[in-house]
Amino acid sequence: MFAFERMIAFFIGEEKAMKKPLIGVIPLIDEFKESYWMLPGYLNGLLQAGGLPVMLPLTSDRETLQQCVETCDGFLFTGGHDVSPSLYGEETLPVCGACCPERDEMEAYLFAQALERNQPILGICRGIQLINALMGGTLYQDLPTQKPSLLEHHQTPPYDEPIHTVKLVEHTPLAELFPEKEVLEVNSYHHQAIKTLAPGLQPMAYAPDGLVEAVYAPGKKYLWAVQWHPEFSFEKDANSRAIFQSFVQAMRL
Repeated sequence: MFAFERMIAFFIGEEKAMKKPLIGVIPLIDEFKESYWMLPGYLNGLLQAGGLPVMLPLTSDRETLQQCVETCDGFLFTGGHDVSPSLYGEETLPVCGACCPERDEMEAYLFAQALERNQPILGICRGIQLINALMGGTLYQDLPTQKPSLLEHHQTPPYDEPIHTVKLVEHTPLAELFPEKEVLEVNSYHHQAIKTLAPGLQPMAYAPDGLVEAVYAPGKKYLWAVQWHPEFSFEKDANSRAIFQSFVQAMRL
């Protein structure tokens, strides 16, 4: 490579390193108020980590979604509605909560496209459940009735306080992020969870009652998902901040 070309490559690399990665954030939906909304912790956690998050519109229009894929550097799959059991081939039980078919359709397309392009993806709460379902796994539609446990998975406020621990799986990216820890203290607010792990995913953390609490996809640039809520706890919890930082950093590589 000639000196001029090396210089151009250097400045392009520097610009990429300095530019804040643009992160598409899946909107939260309120059907009763006919509105989209967003927990500030999702956006503020990513901002603090050096990203530029934007809330996406709720749409199943392929052209619009494709432009989102081509514009964004990565995607955050947020919490919210229950995942439709149809995504993992089951009938909807009475204990299943409210679903949002248009959101399922939107996320299924975005996830498939981002996965194909090897764009960084982070899933939180519903996000881990959705990713597992889209990759061929199954879910408990309701933990209290399908997998009762003495462990509290649906805490009451304050949500930034840890309610139980998770044990890290050795030699996984999450364990490498916290090399001096064997367990993390986490918050918890969910009633669905992974039942059968998808073939393309590997566990990174387990709750004491055996539930999978974090996963990743080997061979992908960055596909992580956690069952707990770093968006509630990042301001006071360094571990939560580290997860957001690892996600943003993956978009700079």
